[in-house]
Amino acid sequence: MAEQDAAPGAGVSGAARPDPATEAFVAHRNLLFTVAYEMLGSVADAEDVVQETWLRWTEIDLDTVRDRRAYLVRVTTRQALTRMRTLRRRKETYVGPWLPEPLLTAPDVADDVELTDSISMAMLLVLETLPPTERAVFVLREVFELEYDEIAEAVGKSPAAVRQIAHRARAHVAARRPRDVVSPAETRAALQAFQRAVETGDLQSLLDILAPDVVALSDGGGLKQAVRRPVVGARKVARLLAAGLDLVGAQISLEPVRINGAPGLVLRLDGEIDGVMAVRVEGGLVTGLYFMRNPEKLSGMAREVAVGR
Repeated sequence: MAEQDAAPGAGVSGAARPDPATEAFVAHRNLLFTVAYEMLGSVADAEDVVQETWLRWTEIDLDTVRDRRAYLVRVTTRQALTRMRTLRRRKETYVGPWLPEPLLTAPDVADDVELTDSISMAMLLVLETLPPTERAVFVLREVFELEYDEIAEAVGKSPAAVRQIAHRARAHVAARRPRDVVSPAETRAALQAFQRAVETGDLQSLLDILAPDVVALSDGGGLKQAVRRPVVGARKVARLLAAGLDLVGAQISLEPVRINGAPGLVLRLDGEIDGVMAVRVEGGLVTGLYFMRNPEKLSGMAREVAVGR
């Protein structure tokens, strides 16, 4: 790829001031990645969409663009909608449950409560139940607060149609998203108790921190051992976790990190990342457990990923 076609990073080094096109793109790059990621649930595909947006951005005349942020979001949305068709075909042949790719995020992401909620594993799984256009409209309106006419241009619908789609999407999400507002301190406390229970393999300690109707999902993608169906109920999930600990024995280590803006755990075997656990906490108990083991979907754990809006 030619040097001028390479998508700029999150920052610009050197003494020379970037050209206006690069400067505008860099200013909104984190936003564009987050839009694409929330629509796709895939780090690699979101990065590809941002790259495609950059290539199109280099070809336009800046003097014809009234609102650069809106223009870039529009291009990103269209590229993400196109990419959704490819992802849909992949998911049709996917082995076992499909989970979004986890992100290693900086602690300060938690300061933006709405953004943290929107990139949580629980919310991304809810968004998976929306048709592509509804998902795009919901993300652009509810998370990034775009006006209806801006969204209409991005998804190729009239503003009136977008209003109807947004209303339908809000109702769909509201019926499925977690209802309790949980403080970061409560989530951290629950995760610490969960980590201690997993490390000791104590069945009663696991039962004490797991909600009675907890649901555990694991994604191995056919490449790593994982449960092929959701596991429901505290006792079943606790036994699954205790059995997993016995399987790997003393080789296991758990590291607290920020996954998608919330506390989570990285599981290492012999120092290498083997999996990532994200949790949903409600009422001081773990109500959802999302265990990613597919090595092809752990690229977002290699470094902190910048998100924004």
